[in-house]
Parts: sequence; C-alpha cells; structure tokens
Amino acid sequence: MNASTKENEQEGRVARRQRRNREALIKAAGTIMGDKGIDAATMLEIAELADVGAGTVYNYFKSKDELAIAVLEEMMHELALRIERATAGLADPMEVYAFGIRTVLEAATTDARWKEMLYRSEVIADALFRRMGPFAIRDLRNAIGAGVFSMAEPELVWHLTAHAIVGASLAITTDRLSGGLKDEIVGRLLCMTGIGIDAATEIAARPRPASVVI
Repeated sequence: MNASTKENEQEGRVARRQRRNREALIKAAGTIMGDKGIDAATMLEIAELADVGAGTVYNYFKSKDELAIAVLEEMMHELALRIERATAGLADPMEVYAFGIRTVLEAATTDARWKEMLYRSEVIADALFRRMGPFAIRDLRNAIGAGVFSMAEPELVWHLTAHAIVGASLAITTDRLSGGLKDEIVGRLLCMTGIGIDAATEIAARPRPASVVI
C-alpha cells in the first residue's frame, strides 16, 4: 500500500467517524430535547449520551440552537416518510397532499421541539421547505398530472405553504389563533393549488388515514 492509498483510506476513516459523531449527536439531542425541552437540555449531557467528548460537539454545531435545528430537520424528514407510508393507499392525490399539510401542522403545534423553535420562523420555514419539499412537491405534481390541481409552479406553492404553516403554527402556540381553526387553515392553504374554497374545505374535512405518530 503506497502513501497515497494510506492517505485516502485515512481520509475515509475520518469522514466516517465524523458522520457517525454527527448522527450520534443529533440522535442524542433529539432524545434529551424531547424529554426535557430544548431550553433545559445541555450540550454536556447531549455529548455524554452520544459518547463523544464534551468539546467535540462544538466541532459539529456552533450552538445548542444550531443543533436543535438539525434535530428538527431530521424530524421533518422522518415525518415525511411516515406521511408517505400513511397515504400509500389513498387514490386521490388532493387528499394525499392535504393529509401531509395537516400532519405537519399538527406536529408543529404539539411537539415541544417544534414549538420551542417556531420563534425562528424564517429558519424553520426554510428547513421545512428543503427537508419535506421533495415529498410535497412530488405530491403536488402528481395532483397536477391527475388534472385536479392547476398551479403552474409547485415549488412556489410549497415555498409559500411552508412559510404559512410555520406562521400559523406560531400563532396557534402563542394563542393568537385557535387550534380549532386547523381545518380552515388547511383549506385555505389548499386554495393555493388552484382549487376553489368549497372543494378545499371539503378535502380538509375528510377523515384522515390512520394517525401518524408525531
């Protein structure tokens, strides 16, 4: 084995170790923040649960806030996968998309890790757009292909929807909007797809598939 090969192998080992450490920190932070809340969680106990040095955590995340955002991004991706599984048996693409919106709205207003980060609205909305976007935009395109949604730019619709979900969730969790308005919120968001308010209201009120654990 020549020097170049050893160097490449070592680089591979370092990259794998860094990836494992980062994943372990996110998993540990998710556990502790879920149990205690973001504010009460400490970087030291997160590092200990992840089995990395106390100072190592700062090689990956500059602050607890940055780590909390990484946790939330991972939760968003996992939630998108659960929504995908829950809607696999639905034939109506409008219903699939509506279920996704409602499930995200429920998560953002009930899970403490979401609720504590909603004050960072722009950051969280951007994360929501990026992490759940591939799934939501696919569902929008499926509905366009089926002839039930008529908007020209699904990426724009999801971008606006992501920001609206975060804004509405913040208003609900700060008691500026009633949680009883969630069906109406979903209906209004569905109107951005080009359907009328009557159709959107009917879709938003349909019984949903088996609940997704948030």
